Amino acid sequence: MKKNILVVPAIVLALSAFGQTEKLTNYVDPFIGTGAAHGSLGGNTYPGATVPFGMVQLSPDTRAEPNWETGSGYSYNDNYIAGFSHTHLSGTGAPDLYDILFMPYLGEVKTRAGDPGHPSSGYGSRFSHKEETAKAGIYQVKLRDWNINVELTATAHSGFHRYTFPGGTKDAKVVVDLDHSMPKGVFNCRIIAAQLHAIGDQAVSGFRVISGWAKLRKIYFYAEFNRKIKKTDLFDGGDQYIDQSLLNGTDLRAVLHFDDVAGSRLLTKIGISTVSVENARQNLMAEIPGWDFEGTVSKADAIWESELNKLRVEGESEKKKRFYTALYHAFIQPNNYADVNGDYTAIDYTVHKATRGFYSTFSLWDTFRAAHPLYTLVQPERTAAFVSSMLSQYRDYGYLPIWQLWGQENYCMIGNHAIPVLVDAAMKGLPGINAMQVYDAVKASSLRDHPGSPFRLLNKYGYVPENRQSQSVSLTLEIAFDDWCVARLAKKLGKEEDYLFFSGRSKYYRNLFDPGPGFFRARNDHGEWLNPFDPFQYGGNGGNPYTEGNAWQYLWYVPQDINGLVDLMGGEENFVSRLDTFFTAKSKGEINNNASGFIGQYAHGNEPSHHIAYLYDFTGQPWKTQYYTAKIAEEMYGSSPEGYAGNEDCGQMSAWYLFSSLGFYPVNPASGVYMFGSPGFAKATVRLPFHKTFVITSNRTKDNIYIQSVKLNGKPYGRTFITDEMIRAGGKMQFIMGSKPNKLWGTGLSDKPGRKES
Repeated sequence: MKKNILVVPAIVLALSAFGQTEKLTNYVDPFIGTGAAHGSLGGNTYPGATVPFGMVQLSPDTRAEPNWETGSGYSYNDNYIAGFSHTHLSGTGAPDLYDILFMPYLGEVKTRAGDPGHPSSGYGSRFSHKEETAKAGIYQVKLRDWNINVELTATAHSGFHRYTFPGGTKDAKVVVDLDHSMPKGVFNCRIIAAQLHAIGDQAVSGFRVISGWAKLRKIYFYAEFNRKIKKTDLFDGGDQYIDQSLLNGTDLRAVLHFDDVAGSRLLTKIGISTVSVENARQNLMAEIPGWDFEGTVSKADAIWESELNKLRVEGESEKKKRFYTALYHAFIQPNNYADVNGDYTAIDYTVHKATRGFYSTFSLWDTFRAAHPLYTLVQPERTAAFVSSMLSQYRDYGYLPIWQLWGQENYCMIGNHAIPVLVDAAMKGLPGINAMQVYDAVKASSLRDHPGSPFRLLNKYGYVPENRQSQSVSLTLEIAFDDWCVARLAKKLGKEEDYLFFSGRSKYYRNLFDPGPGFFRARNDHGEWLNPFDPFQYGGNGGNPYTEGNAWQYLWYVPQDINGLVDLMGGEENFVSRLDTFFTAKSKGEINNNASGFIGQYAHGNEPSHHIAYLYDFTGQPWKTQYYTAKIAEEMYGSSPEGYAGNEDCGQMSAWYLFSSLGFYPVNPASGVYMFGSPGFAKATVRLPFHKTFVITSNRTKDNIYIQSVKLNGKPYGRTFITDEMIRAGGKMQFIMGSKPNKLWGTGLSDKPGRKES
């Protein structure tokens, strides 16, 4: 107990040393982003309890079988709760997890969640948002059909429940449902094996092995209660009770009976693990040794307070609410799946041991753009652990993660965007990262064919032919960027031959540029352009040359060589003219659920557009970047449950807002260069290692969105960008803003990022 009690004061003292006077967790609203998904405002986030980068995300599921529209398990538009499960994804466009569901209820034995349209048809319950609250580290709701108040909190590997039953309760029940998952058949989801075990009269344990988006996952749990279990009913399949204390099967549920709970509180704490029930028990004993629910809540709050303090902003309360909720969402994942003793189940399904955690949930097609550059800036030690975890997949699997979930590769999306993440961290010289180990992994991952990266086709044709593999334009462009990253690290390490090979391949994007219409277009394996061509037509995840976008959005995806792209388009004047058209062209043709948050053809609801507003900085018209970034930040982010323009995508949507609020953004996320936009706060402080800070001030108001001048450490600064090295050195940057563009600032040749050899 003493060990846990001392943690909170230590964190508080550390924050006091930084001069913190207000609680940042007060600005976190976990309901932001829970309102909708696909095609309208909303982020597909969940409101439940978690701690930064923790394995447990204890949250309500508002569907008995969460689906594509409730990928996080929760929708603010629902009024029914099926139960509270311990693992969730934050903001993804695909569903999975929802492990180990617990649900308190009253009345006769029920083993299914029931029909929301027929109250009391199952153990599920209606609820009202008027009787629901959520903060960083705690969630609360009143189950209206049972008149039970539920409170949830969490530690890194454990969940803590507190149920308050109404007066007169004689037989309280808690169901443990190991069958709860996304619909069977989605991603071929099925329970392969499961077990429930009643241990004595105050504990229950078990596991399930399940296939889904992650092809095979093992999840073990150990749960204790603060009261004796009067009776345990175990079920497999139907509603026939099986009178035994240990049950194996594929459709398992336990109904636990408790008496003497009238008007009192029943507590349960649950540890989870990927390795074993015993490890789940050890995780629980290490993190929640006693029954102090309020103390666990306070500890979670203090941990969040410490993490949120890495970025401090001063300004309007409503904007701070958006900012700190975004920072909260950015720090939910990747998740540490290693147990307290370092054990974790690796991609080869054997047990490995990690010395600084093993992280997974890498939504890399999304997060390489801004979330991981944010982590390198304010989470450098954790970034080293991310890199170590991704390198472990390379060693055991042969190439770096594409989209890694629960330690398993699910091959979602295209390219191999662990490469820019690792290269960026290595180039920045973050402690604990071995550049040669990184290089071996990124080089090998760029030479071996694997799903999402058809290198044989690329090497043979100089592009990916659409008739040989769909999503060909997006593949060619995205691999070109990854290759530039490999070339950059090769040059740093003195590997000249590799540098020439990968830098050459990074220019293959030019082979798909058709100067006639002025777009990147698909070709077949005979070099012929594919017709008919409609630059407004959307692609999804196959059957079209473009991935979750169209030709207009992928026209700008050459982050490694913007000046080369300017040349392809015939110079800066033509480039700016096309950008102007891009932001004003009306949407035409067929779009899909990945298209939302439109400004012309700009679609902020999905990642291919995220860097485009900053491209005016490269062409002598930075005031247009300032205009559009201010517009996007204001219109695409809100404080309601519908507060995101699209799926939050494991921190990427939030990271765009965080960087843009500071006043800069990594257009090329592996370059160590940030382009200026329009800062959103009067003051922002970036807390850096070794007690350094980088302080940004501005006279920004609703109307003052345009940069008039900039000072860096008291000296005039005319460039449209700043480097990572300059920020890490610490210092002060002052933006003088105005209501009208200053068309002289940042327009000189030396003010723009120069033409550099790749």
